[in-house]
Amino acid sequence: MSLFAVKPLSRIMAESEGGKHSLKRTLGPGSLIALGIGAIIGAGLFSLTGIAAAENAGPAIVLSFALAAFGCAFAGMCYSEFSTMIPVAGSAYTYAYATMGELLAWIIGWDLVLEYAVGAATVSISWSRYVVTLLHGYGVELPAQLIASPWQPVTLADGSVIHGYMNLPAVLIVVVISLLLITGIKESANVNAVVVVIKVTVVVVFIAAGWAFIKPANHVPFIPPNTGTFGEFGWSGILKGAGTIFFAYIGFDAVSTAAQEARKPQKDMPIGIIGSLIICTILYILFAYVMTGLVPYTEFRGHAAPAALAIAATPYVWLKTAVSLAIIAGLTSVILVMLLGQSRVFYSMSRDGLVPMIFSDIHPKYRTPWRSNLVFMVFVSLFSAFAPISWVGHMTSIGTLFAFVVVCGGVLIMRKTNPDLPRPFRTPLVPLVPLLGIVVCLAMMFGLGLSNWLRLFVWLGIGLVIYFSYGRRHSHLQNAK
Repeated sequence: MSLFAVKPLSRIMAESEGGKHSLKRTLGPGSLIALGIGAIIGAGLFSLTGIAAAENAGPAIVLSFALAAFGCAFAGMCYSEFSTMIPVAGSAYTYAYATMGELLAWIIGWDLVLEYAVGAATVSISWSRYVVTLLHGYGVELPAQLIASPWQPVTLADGSVIHGYMNLPAVLIVVVISLLLITGIKESANVNAVVVVIKVTVVVVFIAAGWAFIKPANHVPFIPPNTGTFGEFGWSGILKGAGTIFFAYIGFDAVSTAAQEARKPQKDMPIGIIGSLIICTILYILFAYVMTGLVPYTEFRGHAAPAALAIAATPYVWLKTAVSLAIIAGLTSVILVMLLGQSRVFYSMSRDGLVPMIFSDIHPKYRTPWRSNLVFMVFVSLFSAFAPISWVGHMTSIGTLFAFVVVCGGVLIMRKTNPDLPRPFRTPLVPLVPLLGIVVCLAMMFGLGLSNWLRLFVWLGIGLVIYFSYGRRHSHLQNAK
């Protein structure tokens, strides 16, 4: 039994349709774009923009956003090619199974837990923080012990410091969204669409309202001269700024996990993946241009809420509340898409026998992997309740970038091993685009530091123990040989 046994595309497609374990195809291009925007736009836009402008690029942060989008586009085009060739729920896991074999497919499937499940936990902790702050503004105070993990100190009004018992708001949002996902993909997509409209509307209103108050002097010089240190302004600052705000783009790949629930995946998946990237890039660039035009970029340094500082330069004080609502809405949709993606990846792994069948048990009425949703509801809730955000945030980033590298590499392999297969969407300039995607993503991974690589290796080590003790013995592909 080969560790690198490749699952034939014909078998993957045959197993994805029909039977009691099939998913319901209901999503059109609009829903797929909304899923992409829902996963991409979160709190990062409102916080990372000010940080990168103050410390790296100045007003040229708009070029950093364009550069980061350029890097994401490499991976996005590779995802689009695979999602039209293999329109099933497993995303990078299934693509690896079809190109690099079972062992690497398992590694990627296990790695995606870092992006989706741990990522959802990370975002739920941020969601809790913003909700608590918003309620505080209206005089509503939640018990300090119930808004933080035991490892996260909380400073009370009298200056005393205590440690929390659990982050209850973070748990509640995970539970609510998990139950929503169980009720159906169409219902979940509709709720996501409403949330996306709310947060995009606030971003557009911020751009439109702030445009009239831009001070051209704040954009001079547009590219501040380098201080003599790499990454502190100049062109190197633009590059480092792109690395800082790169993670504001992460999430578009989650669209590919919904390929098996798209009505016309061969046509609509590239629209969902690339379309959401283009829309978010336009909004990001305009937002950054207005933000740095309202306030000198130097004033954002060390400021906890740079967007609020920019709003203070306009007469529209009410925008502060609107931005807070947009952030909460943004984080809500990110959690929804991450939990959706996680359940669909393990659905595919379960169909292959690598994880227990409970993860591919489809609800007879709602046609969703409901038991998988319940399992991850508990798993993610535990992270949300008890883990400090600093632990889980960087694990999410390095896990995501690792998946990007594998997908870009998979396109190169598939072009060699199956050159004549129909490709409704073809990645242009192969091998240049996939290679550039690999280089950009590996560079981002190295920038995360040794400690995060060690966490990644420990996590993958745990996954390999599970694979050799369970997955390999129950693999349908291996047992069919």
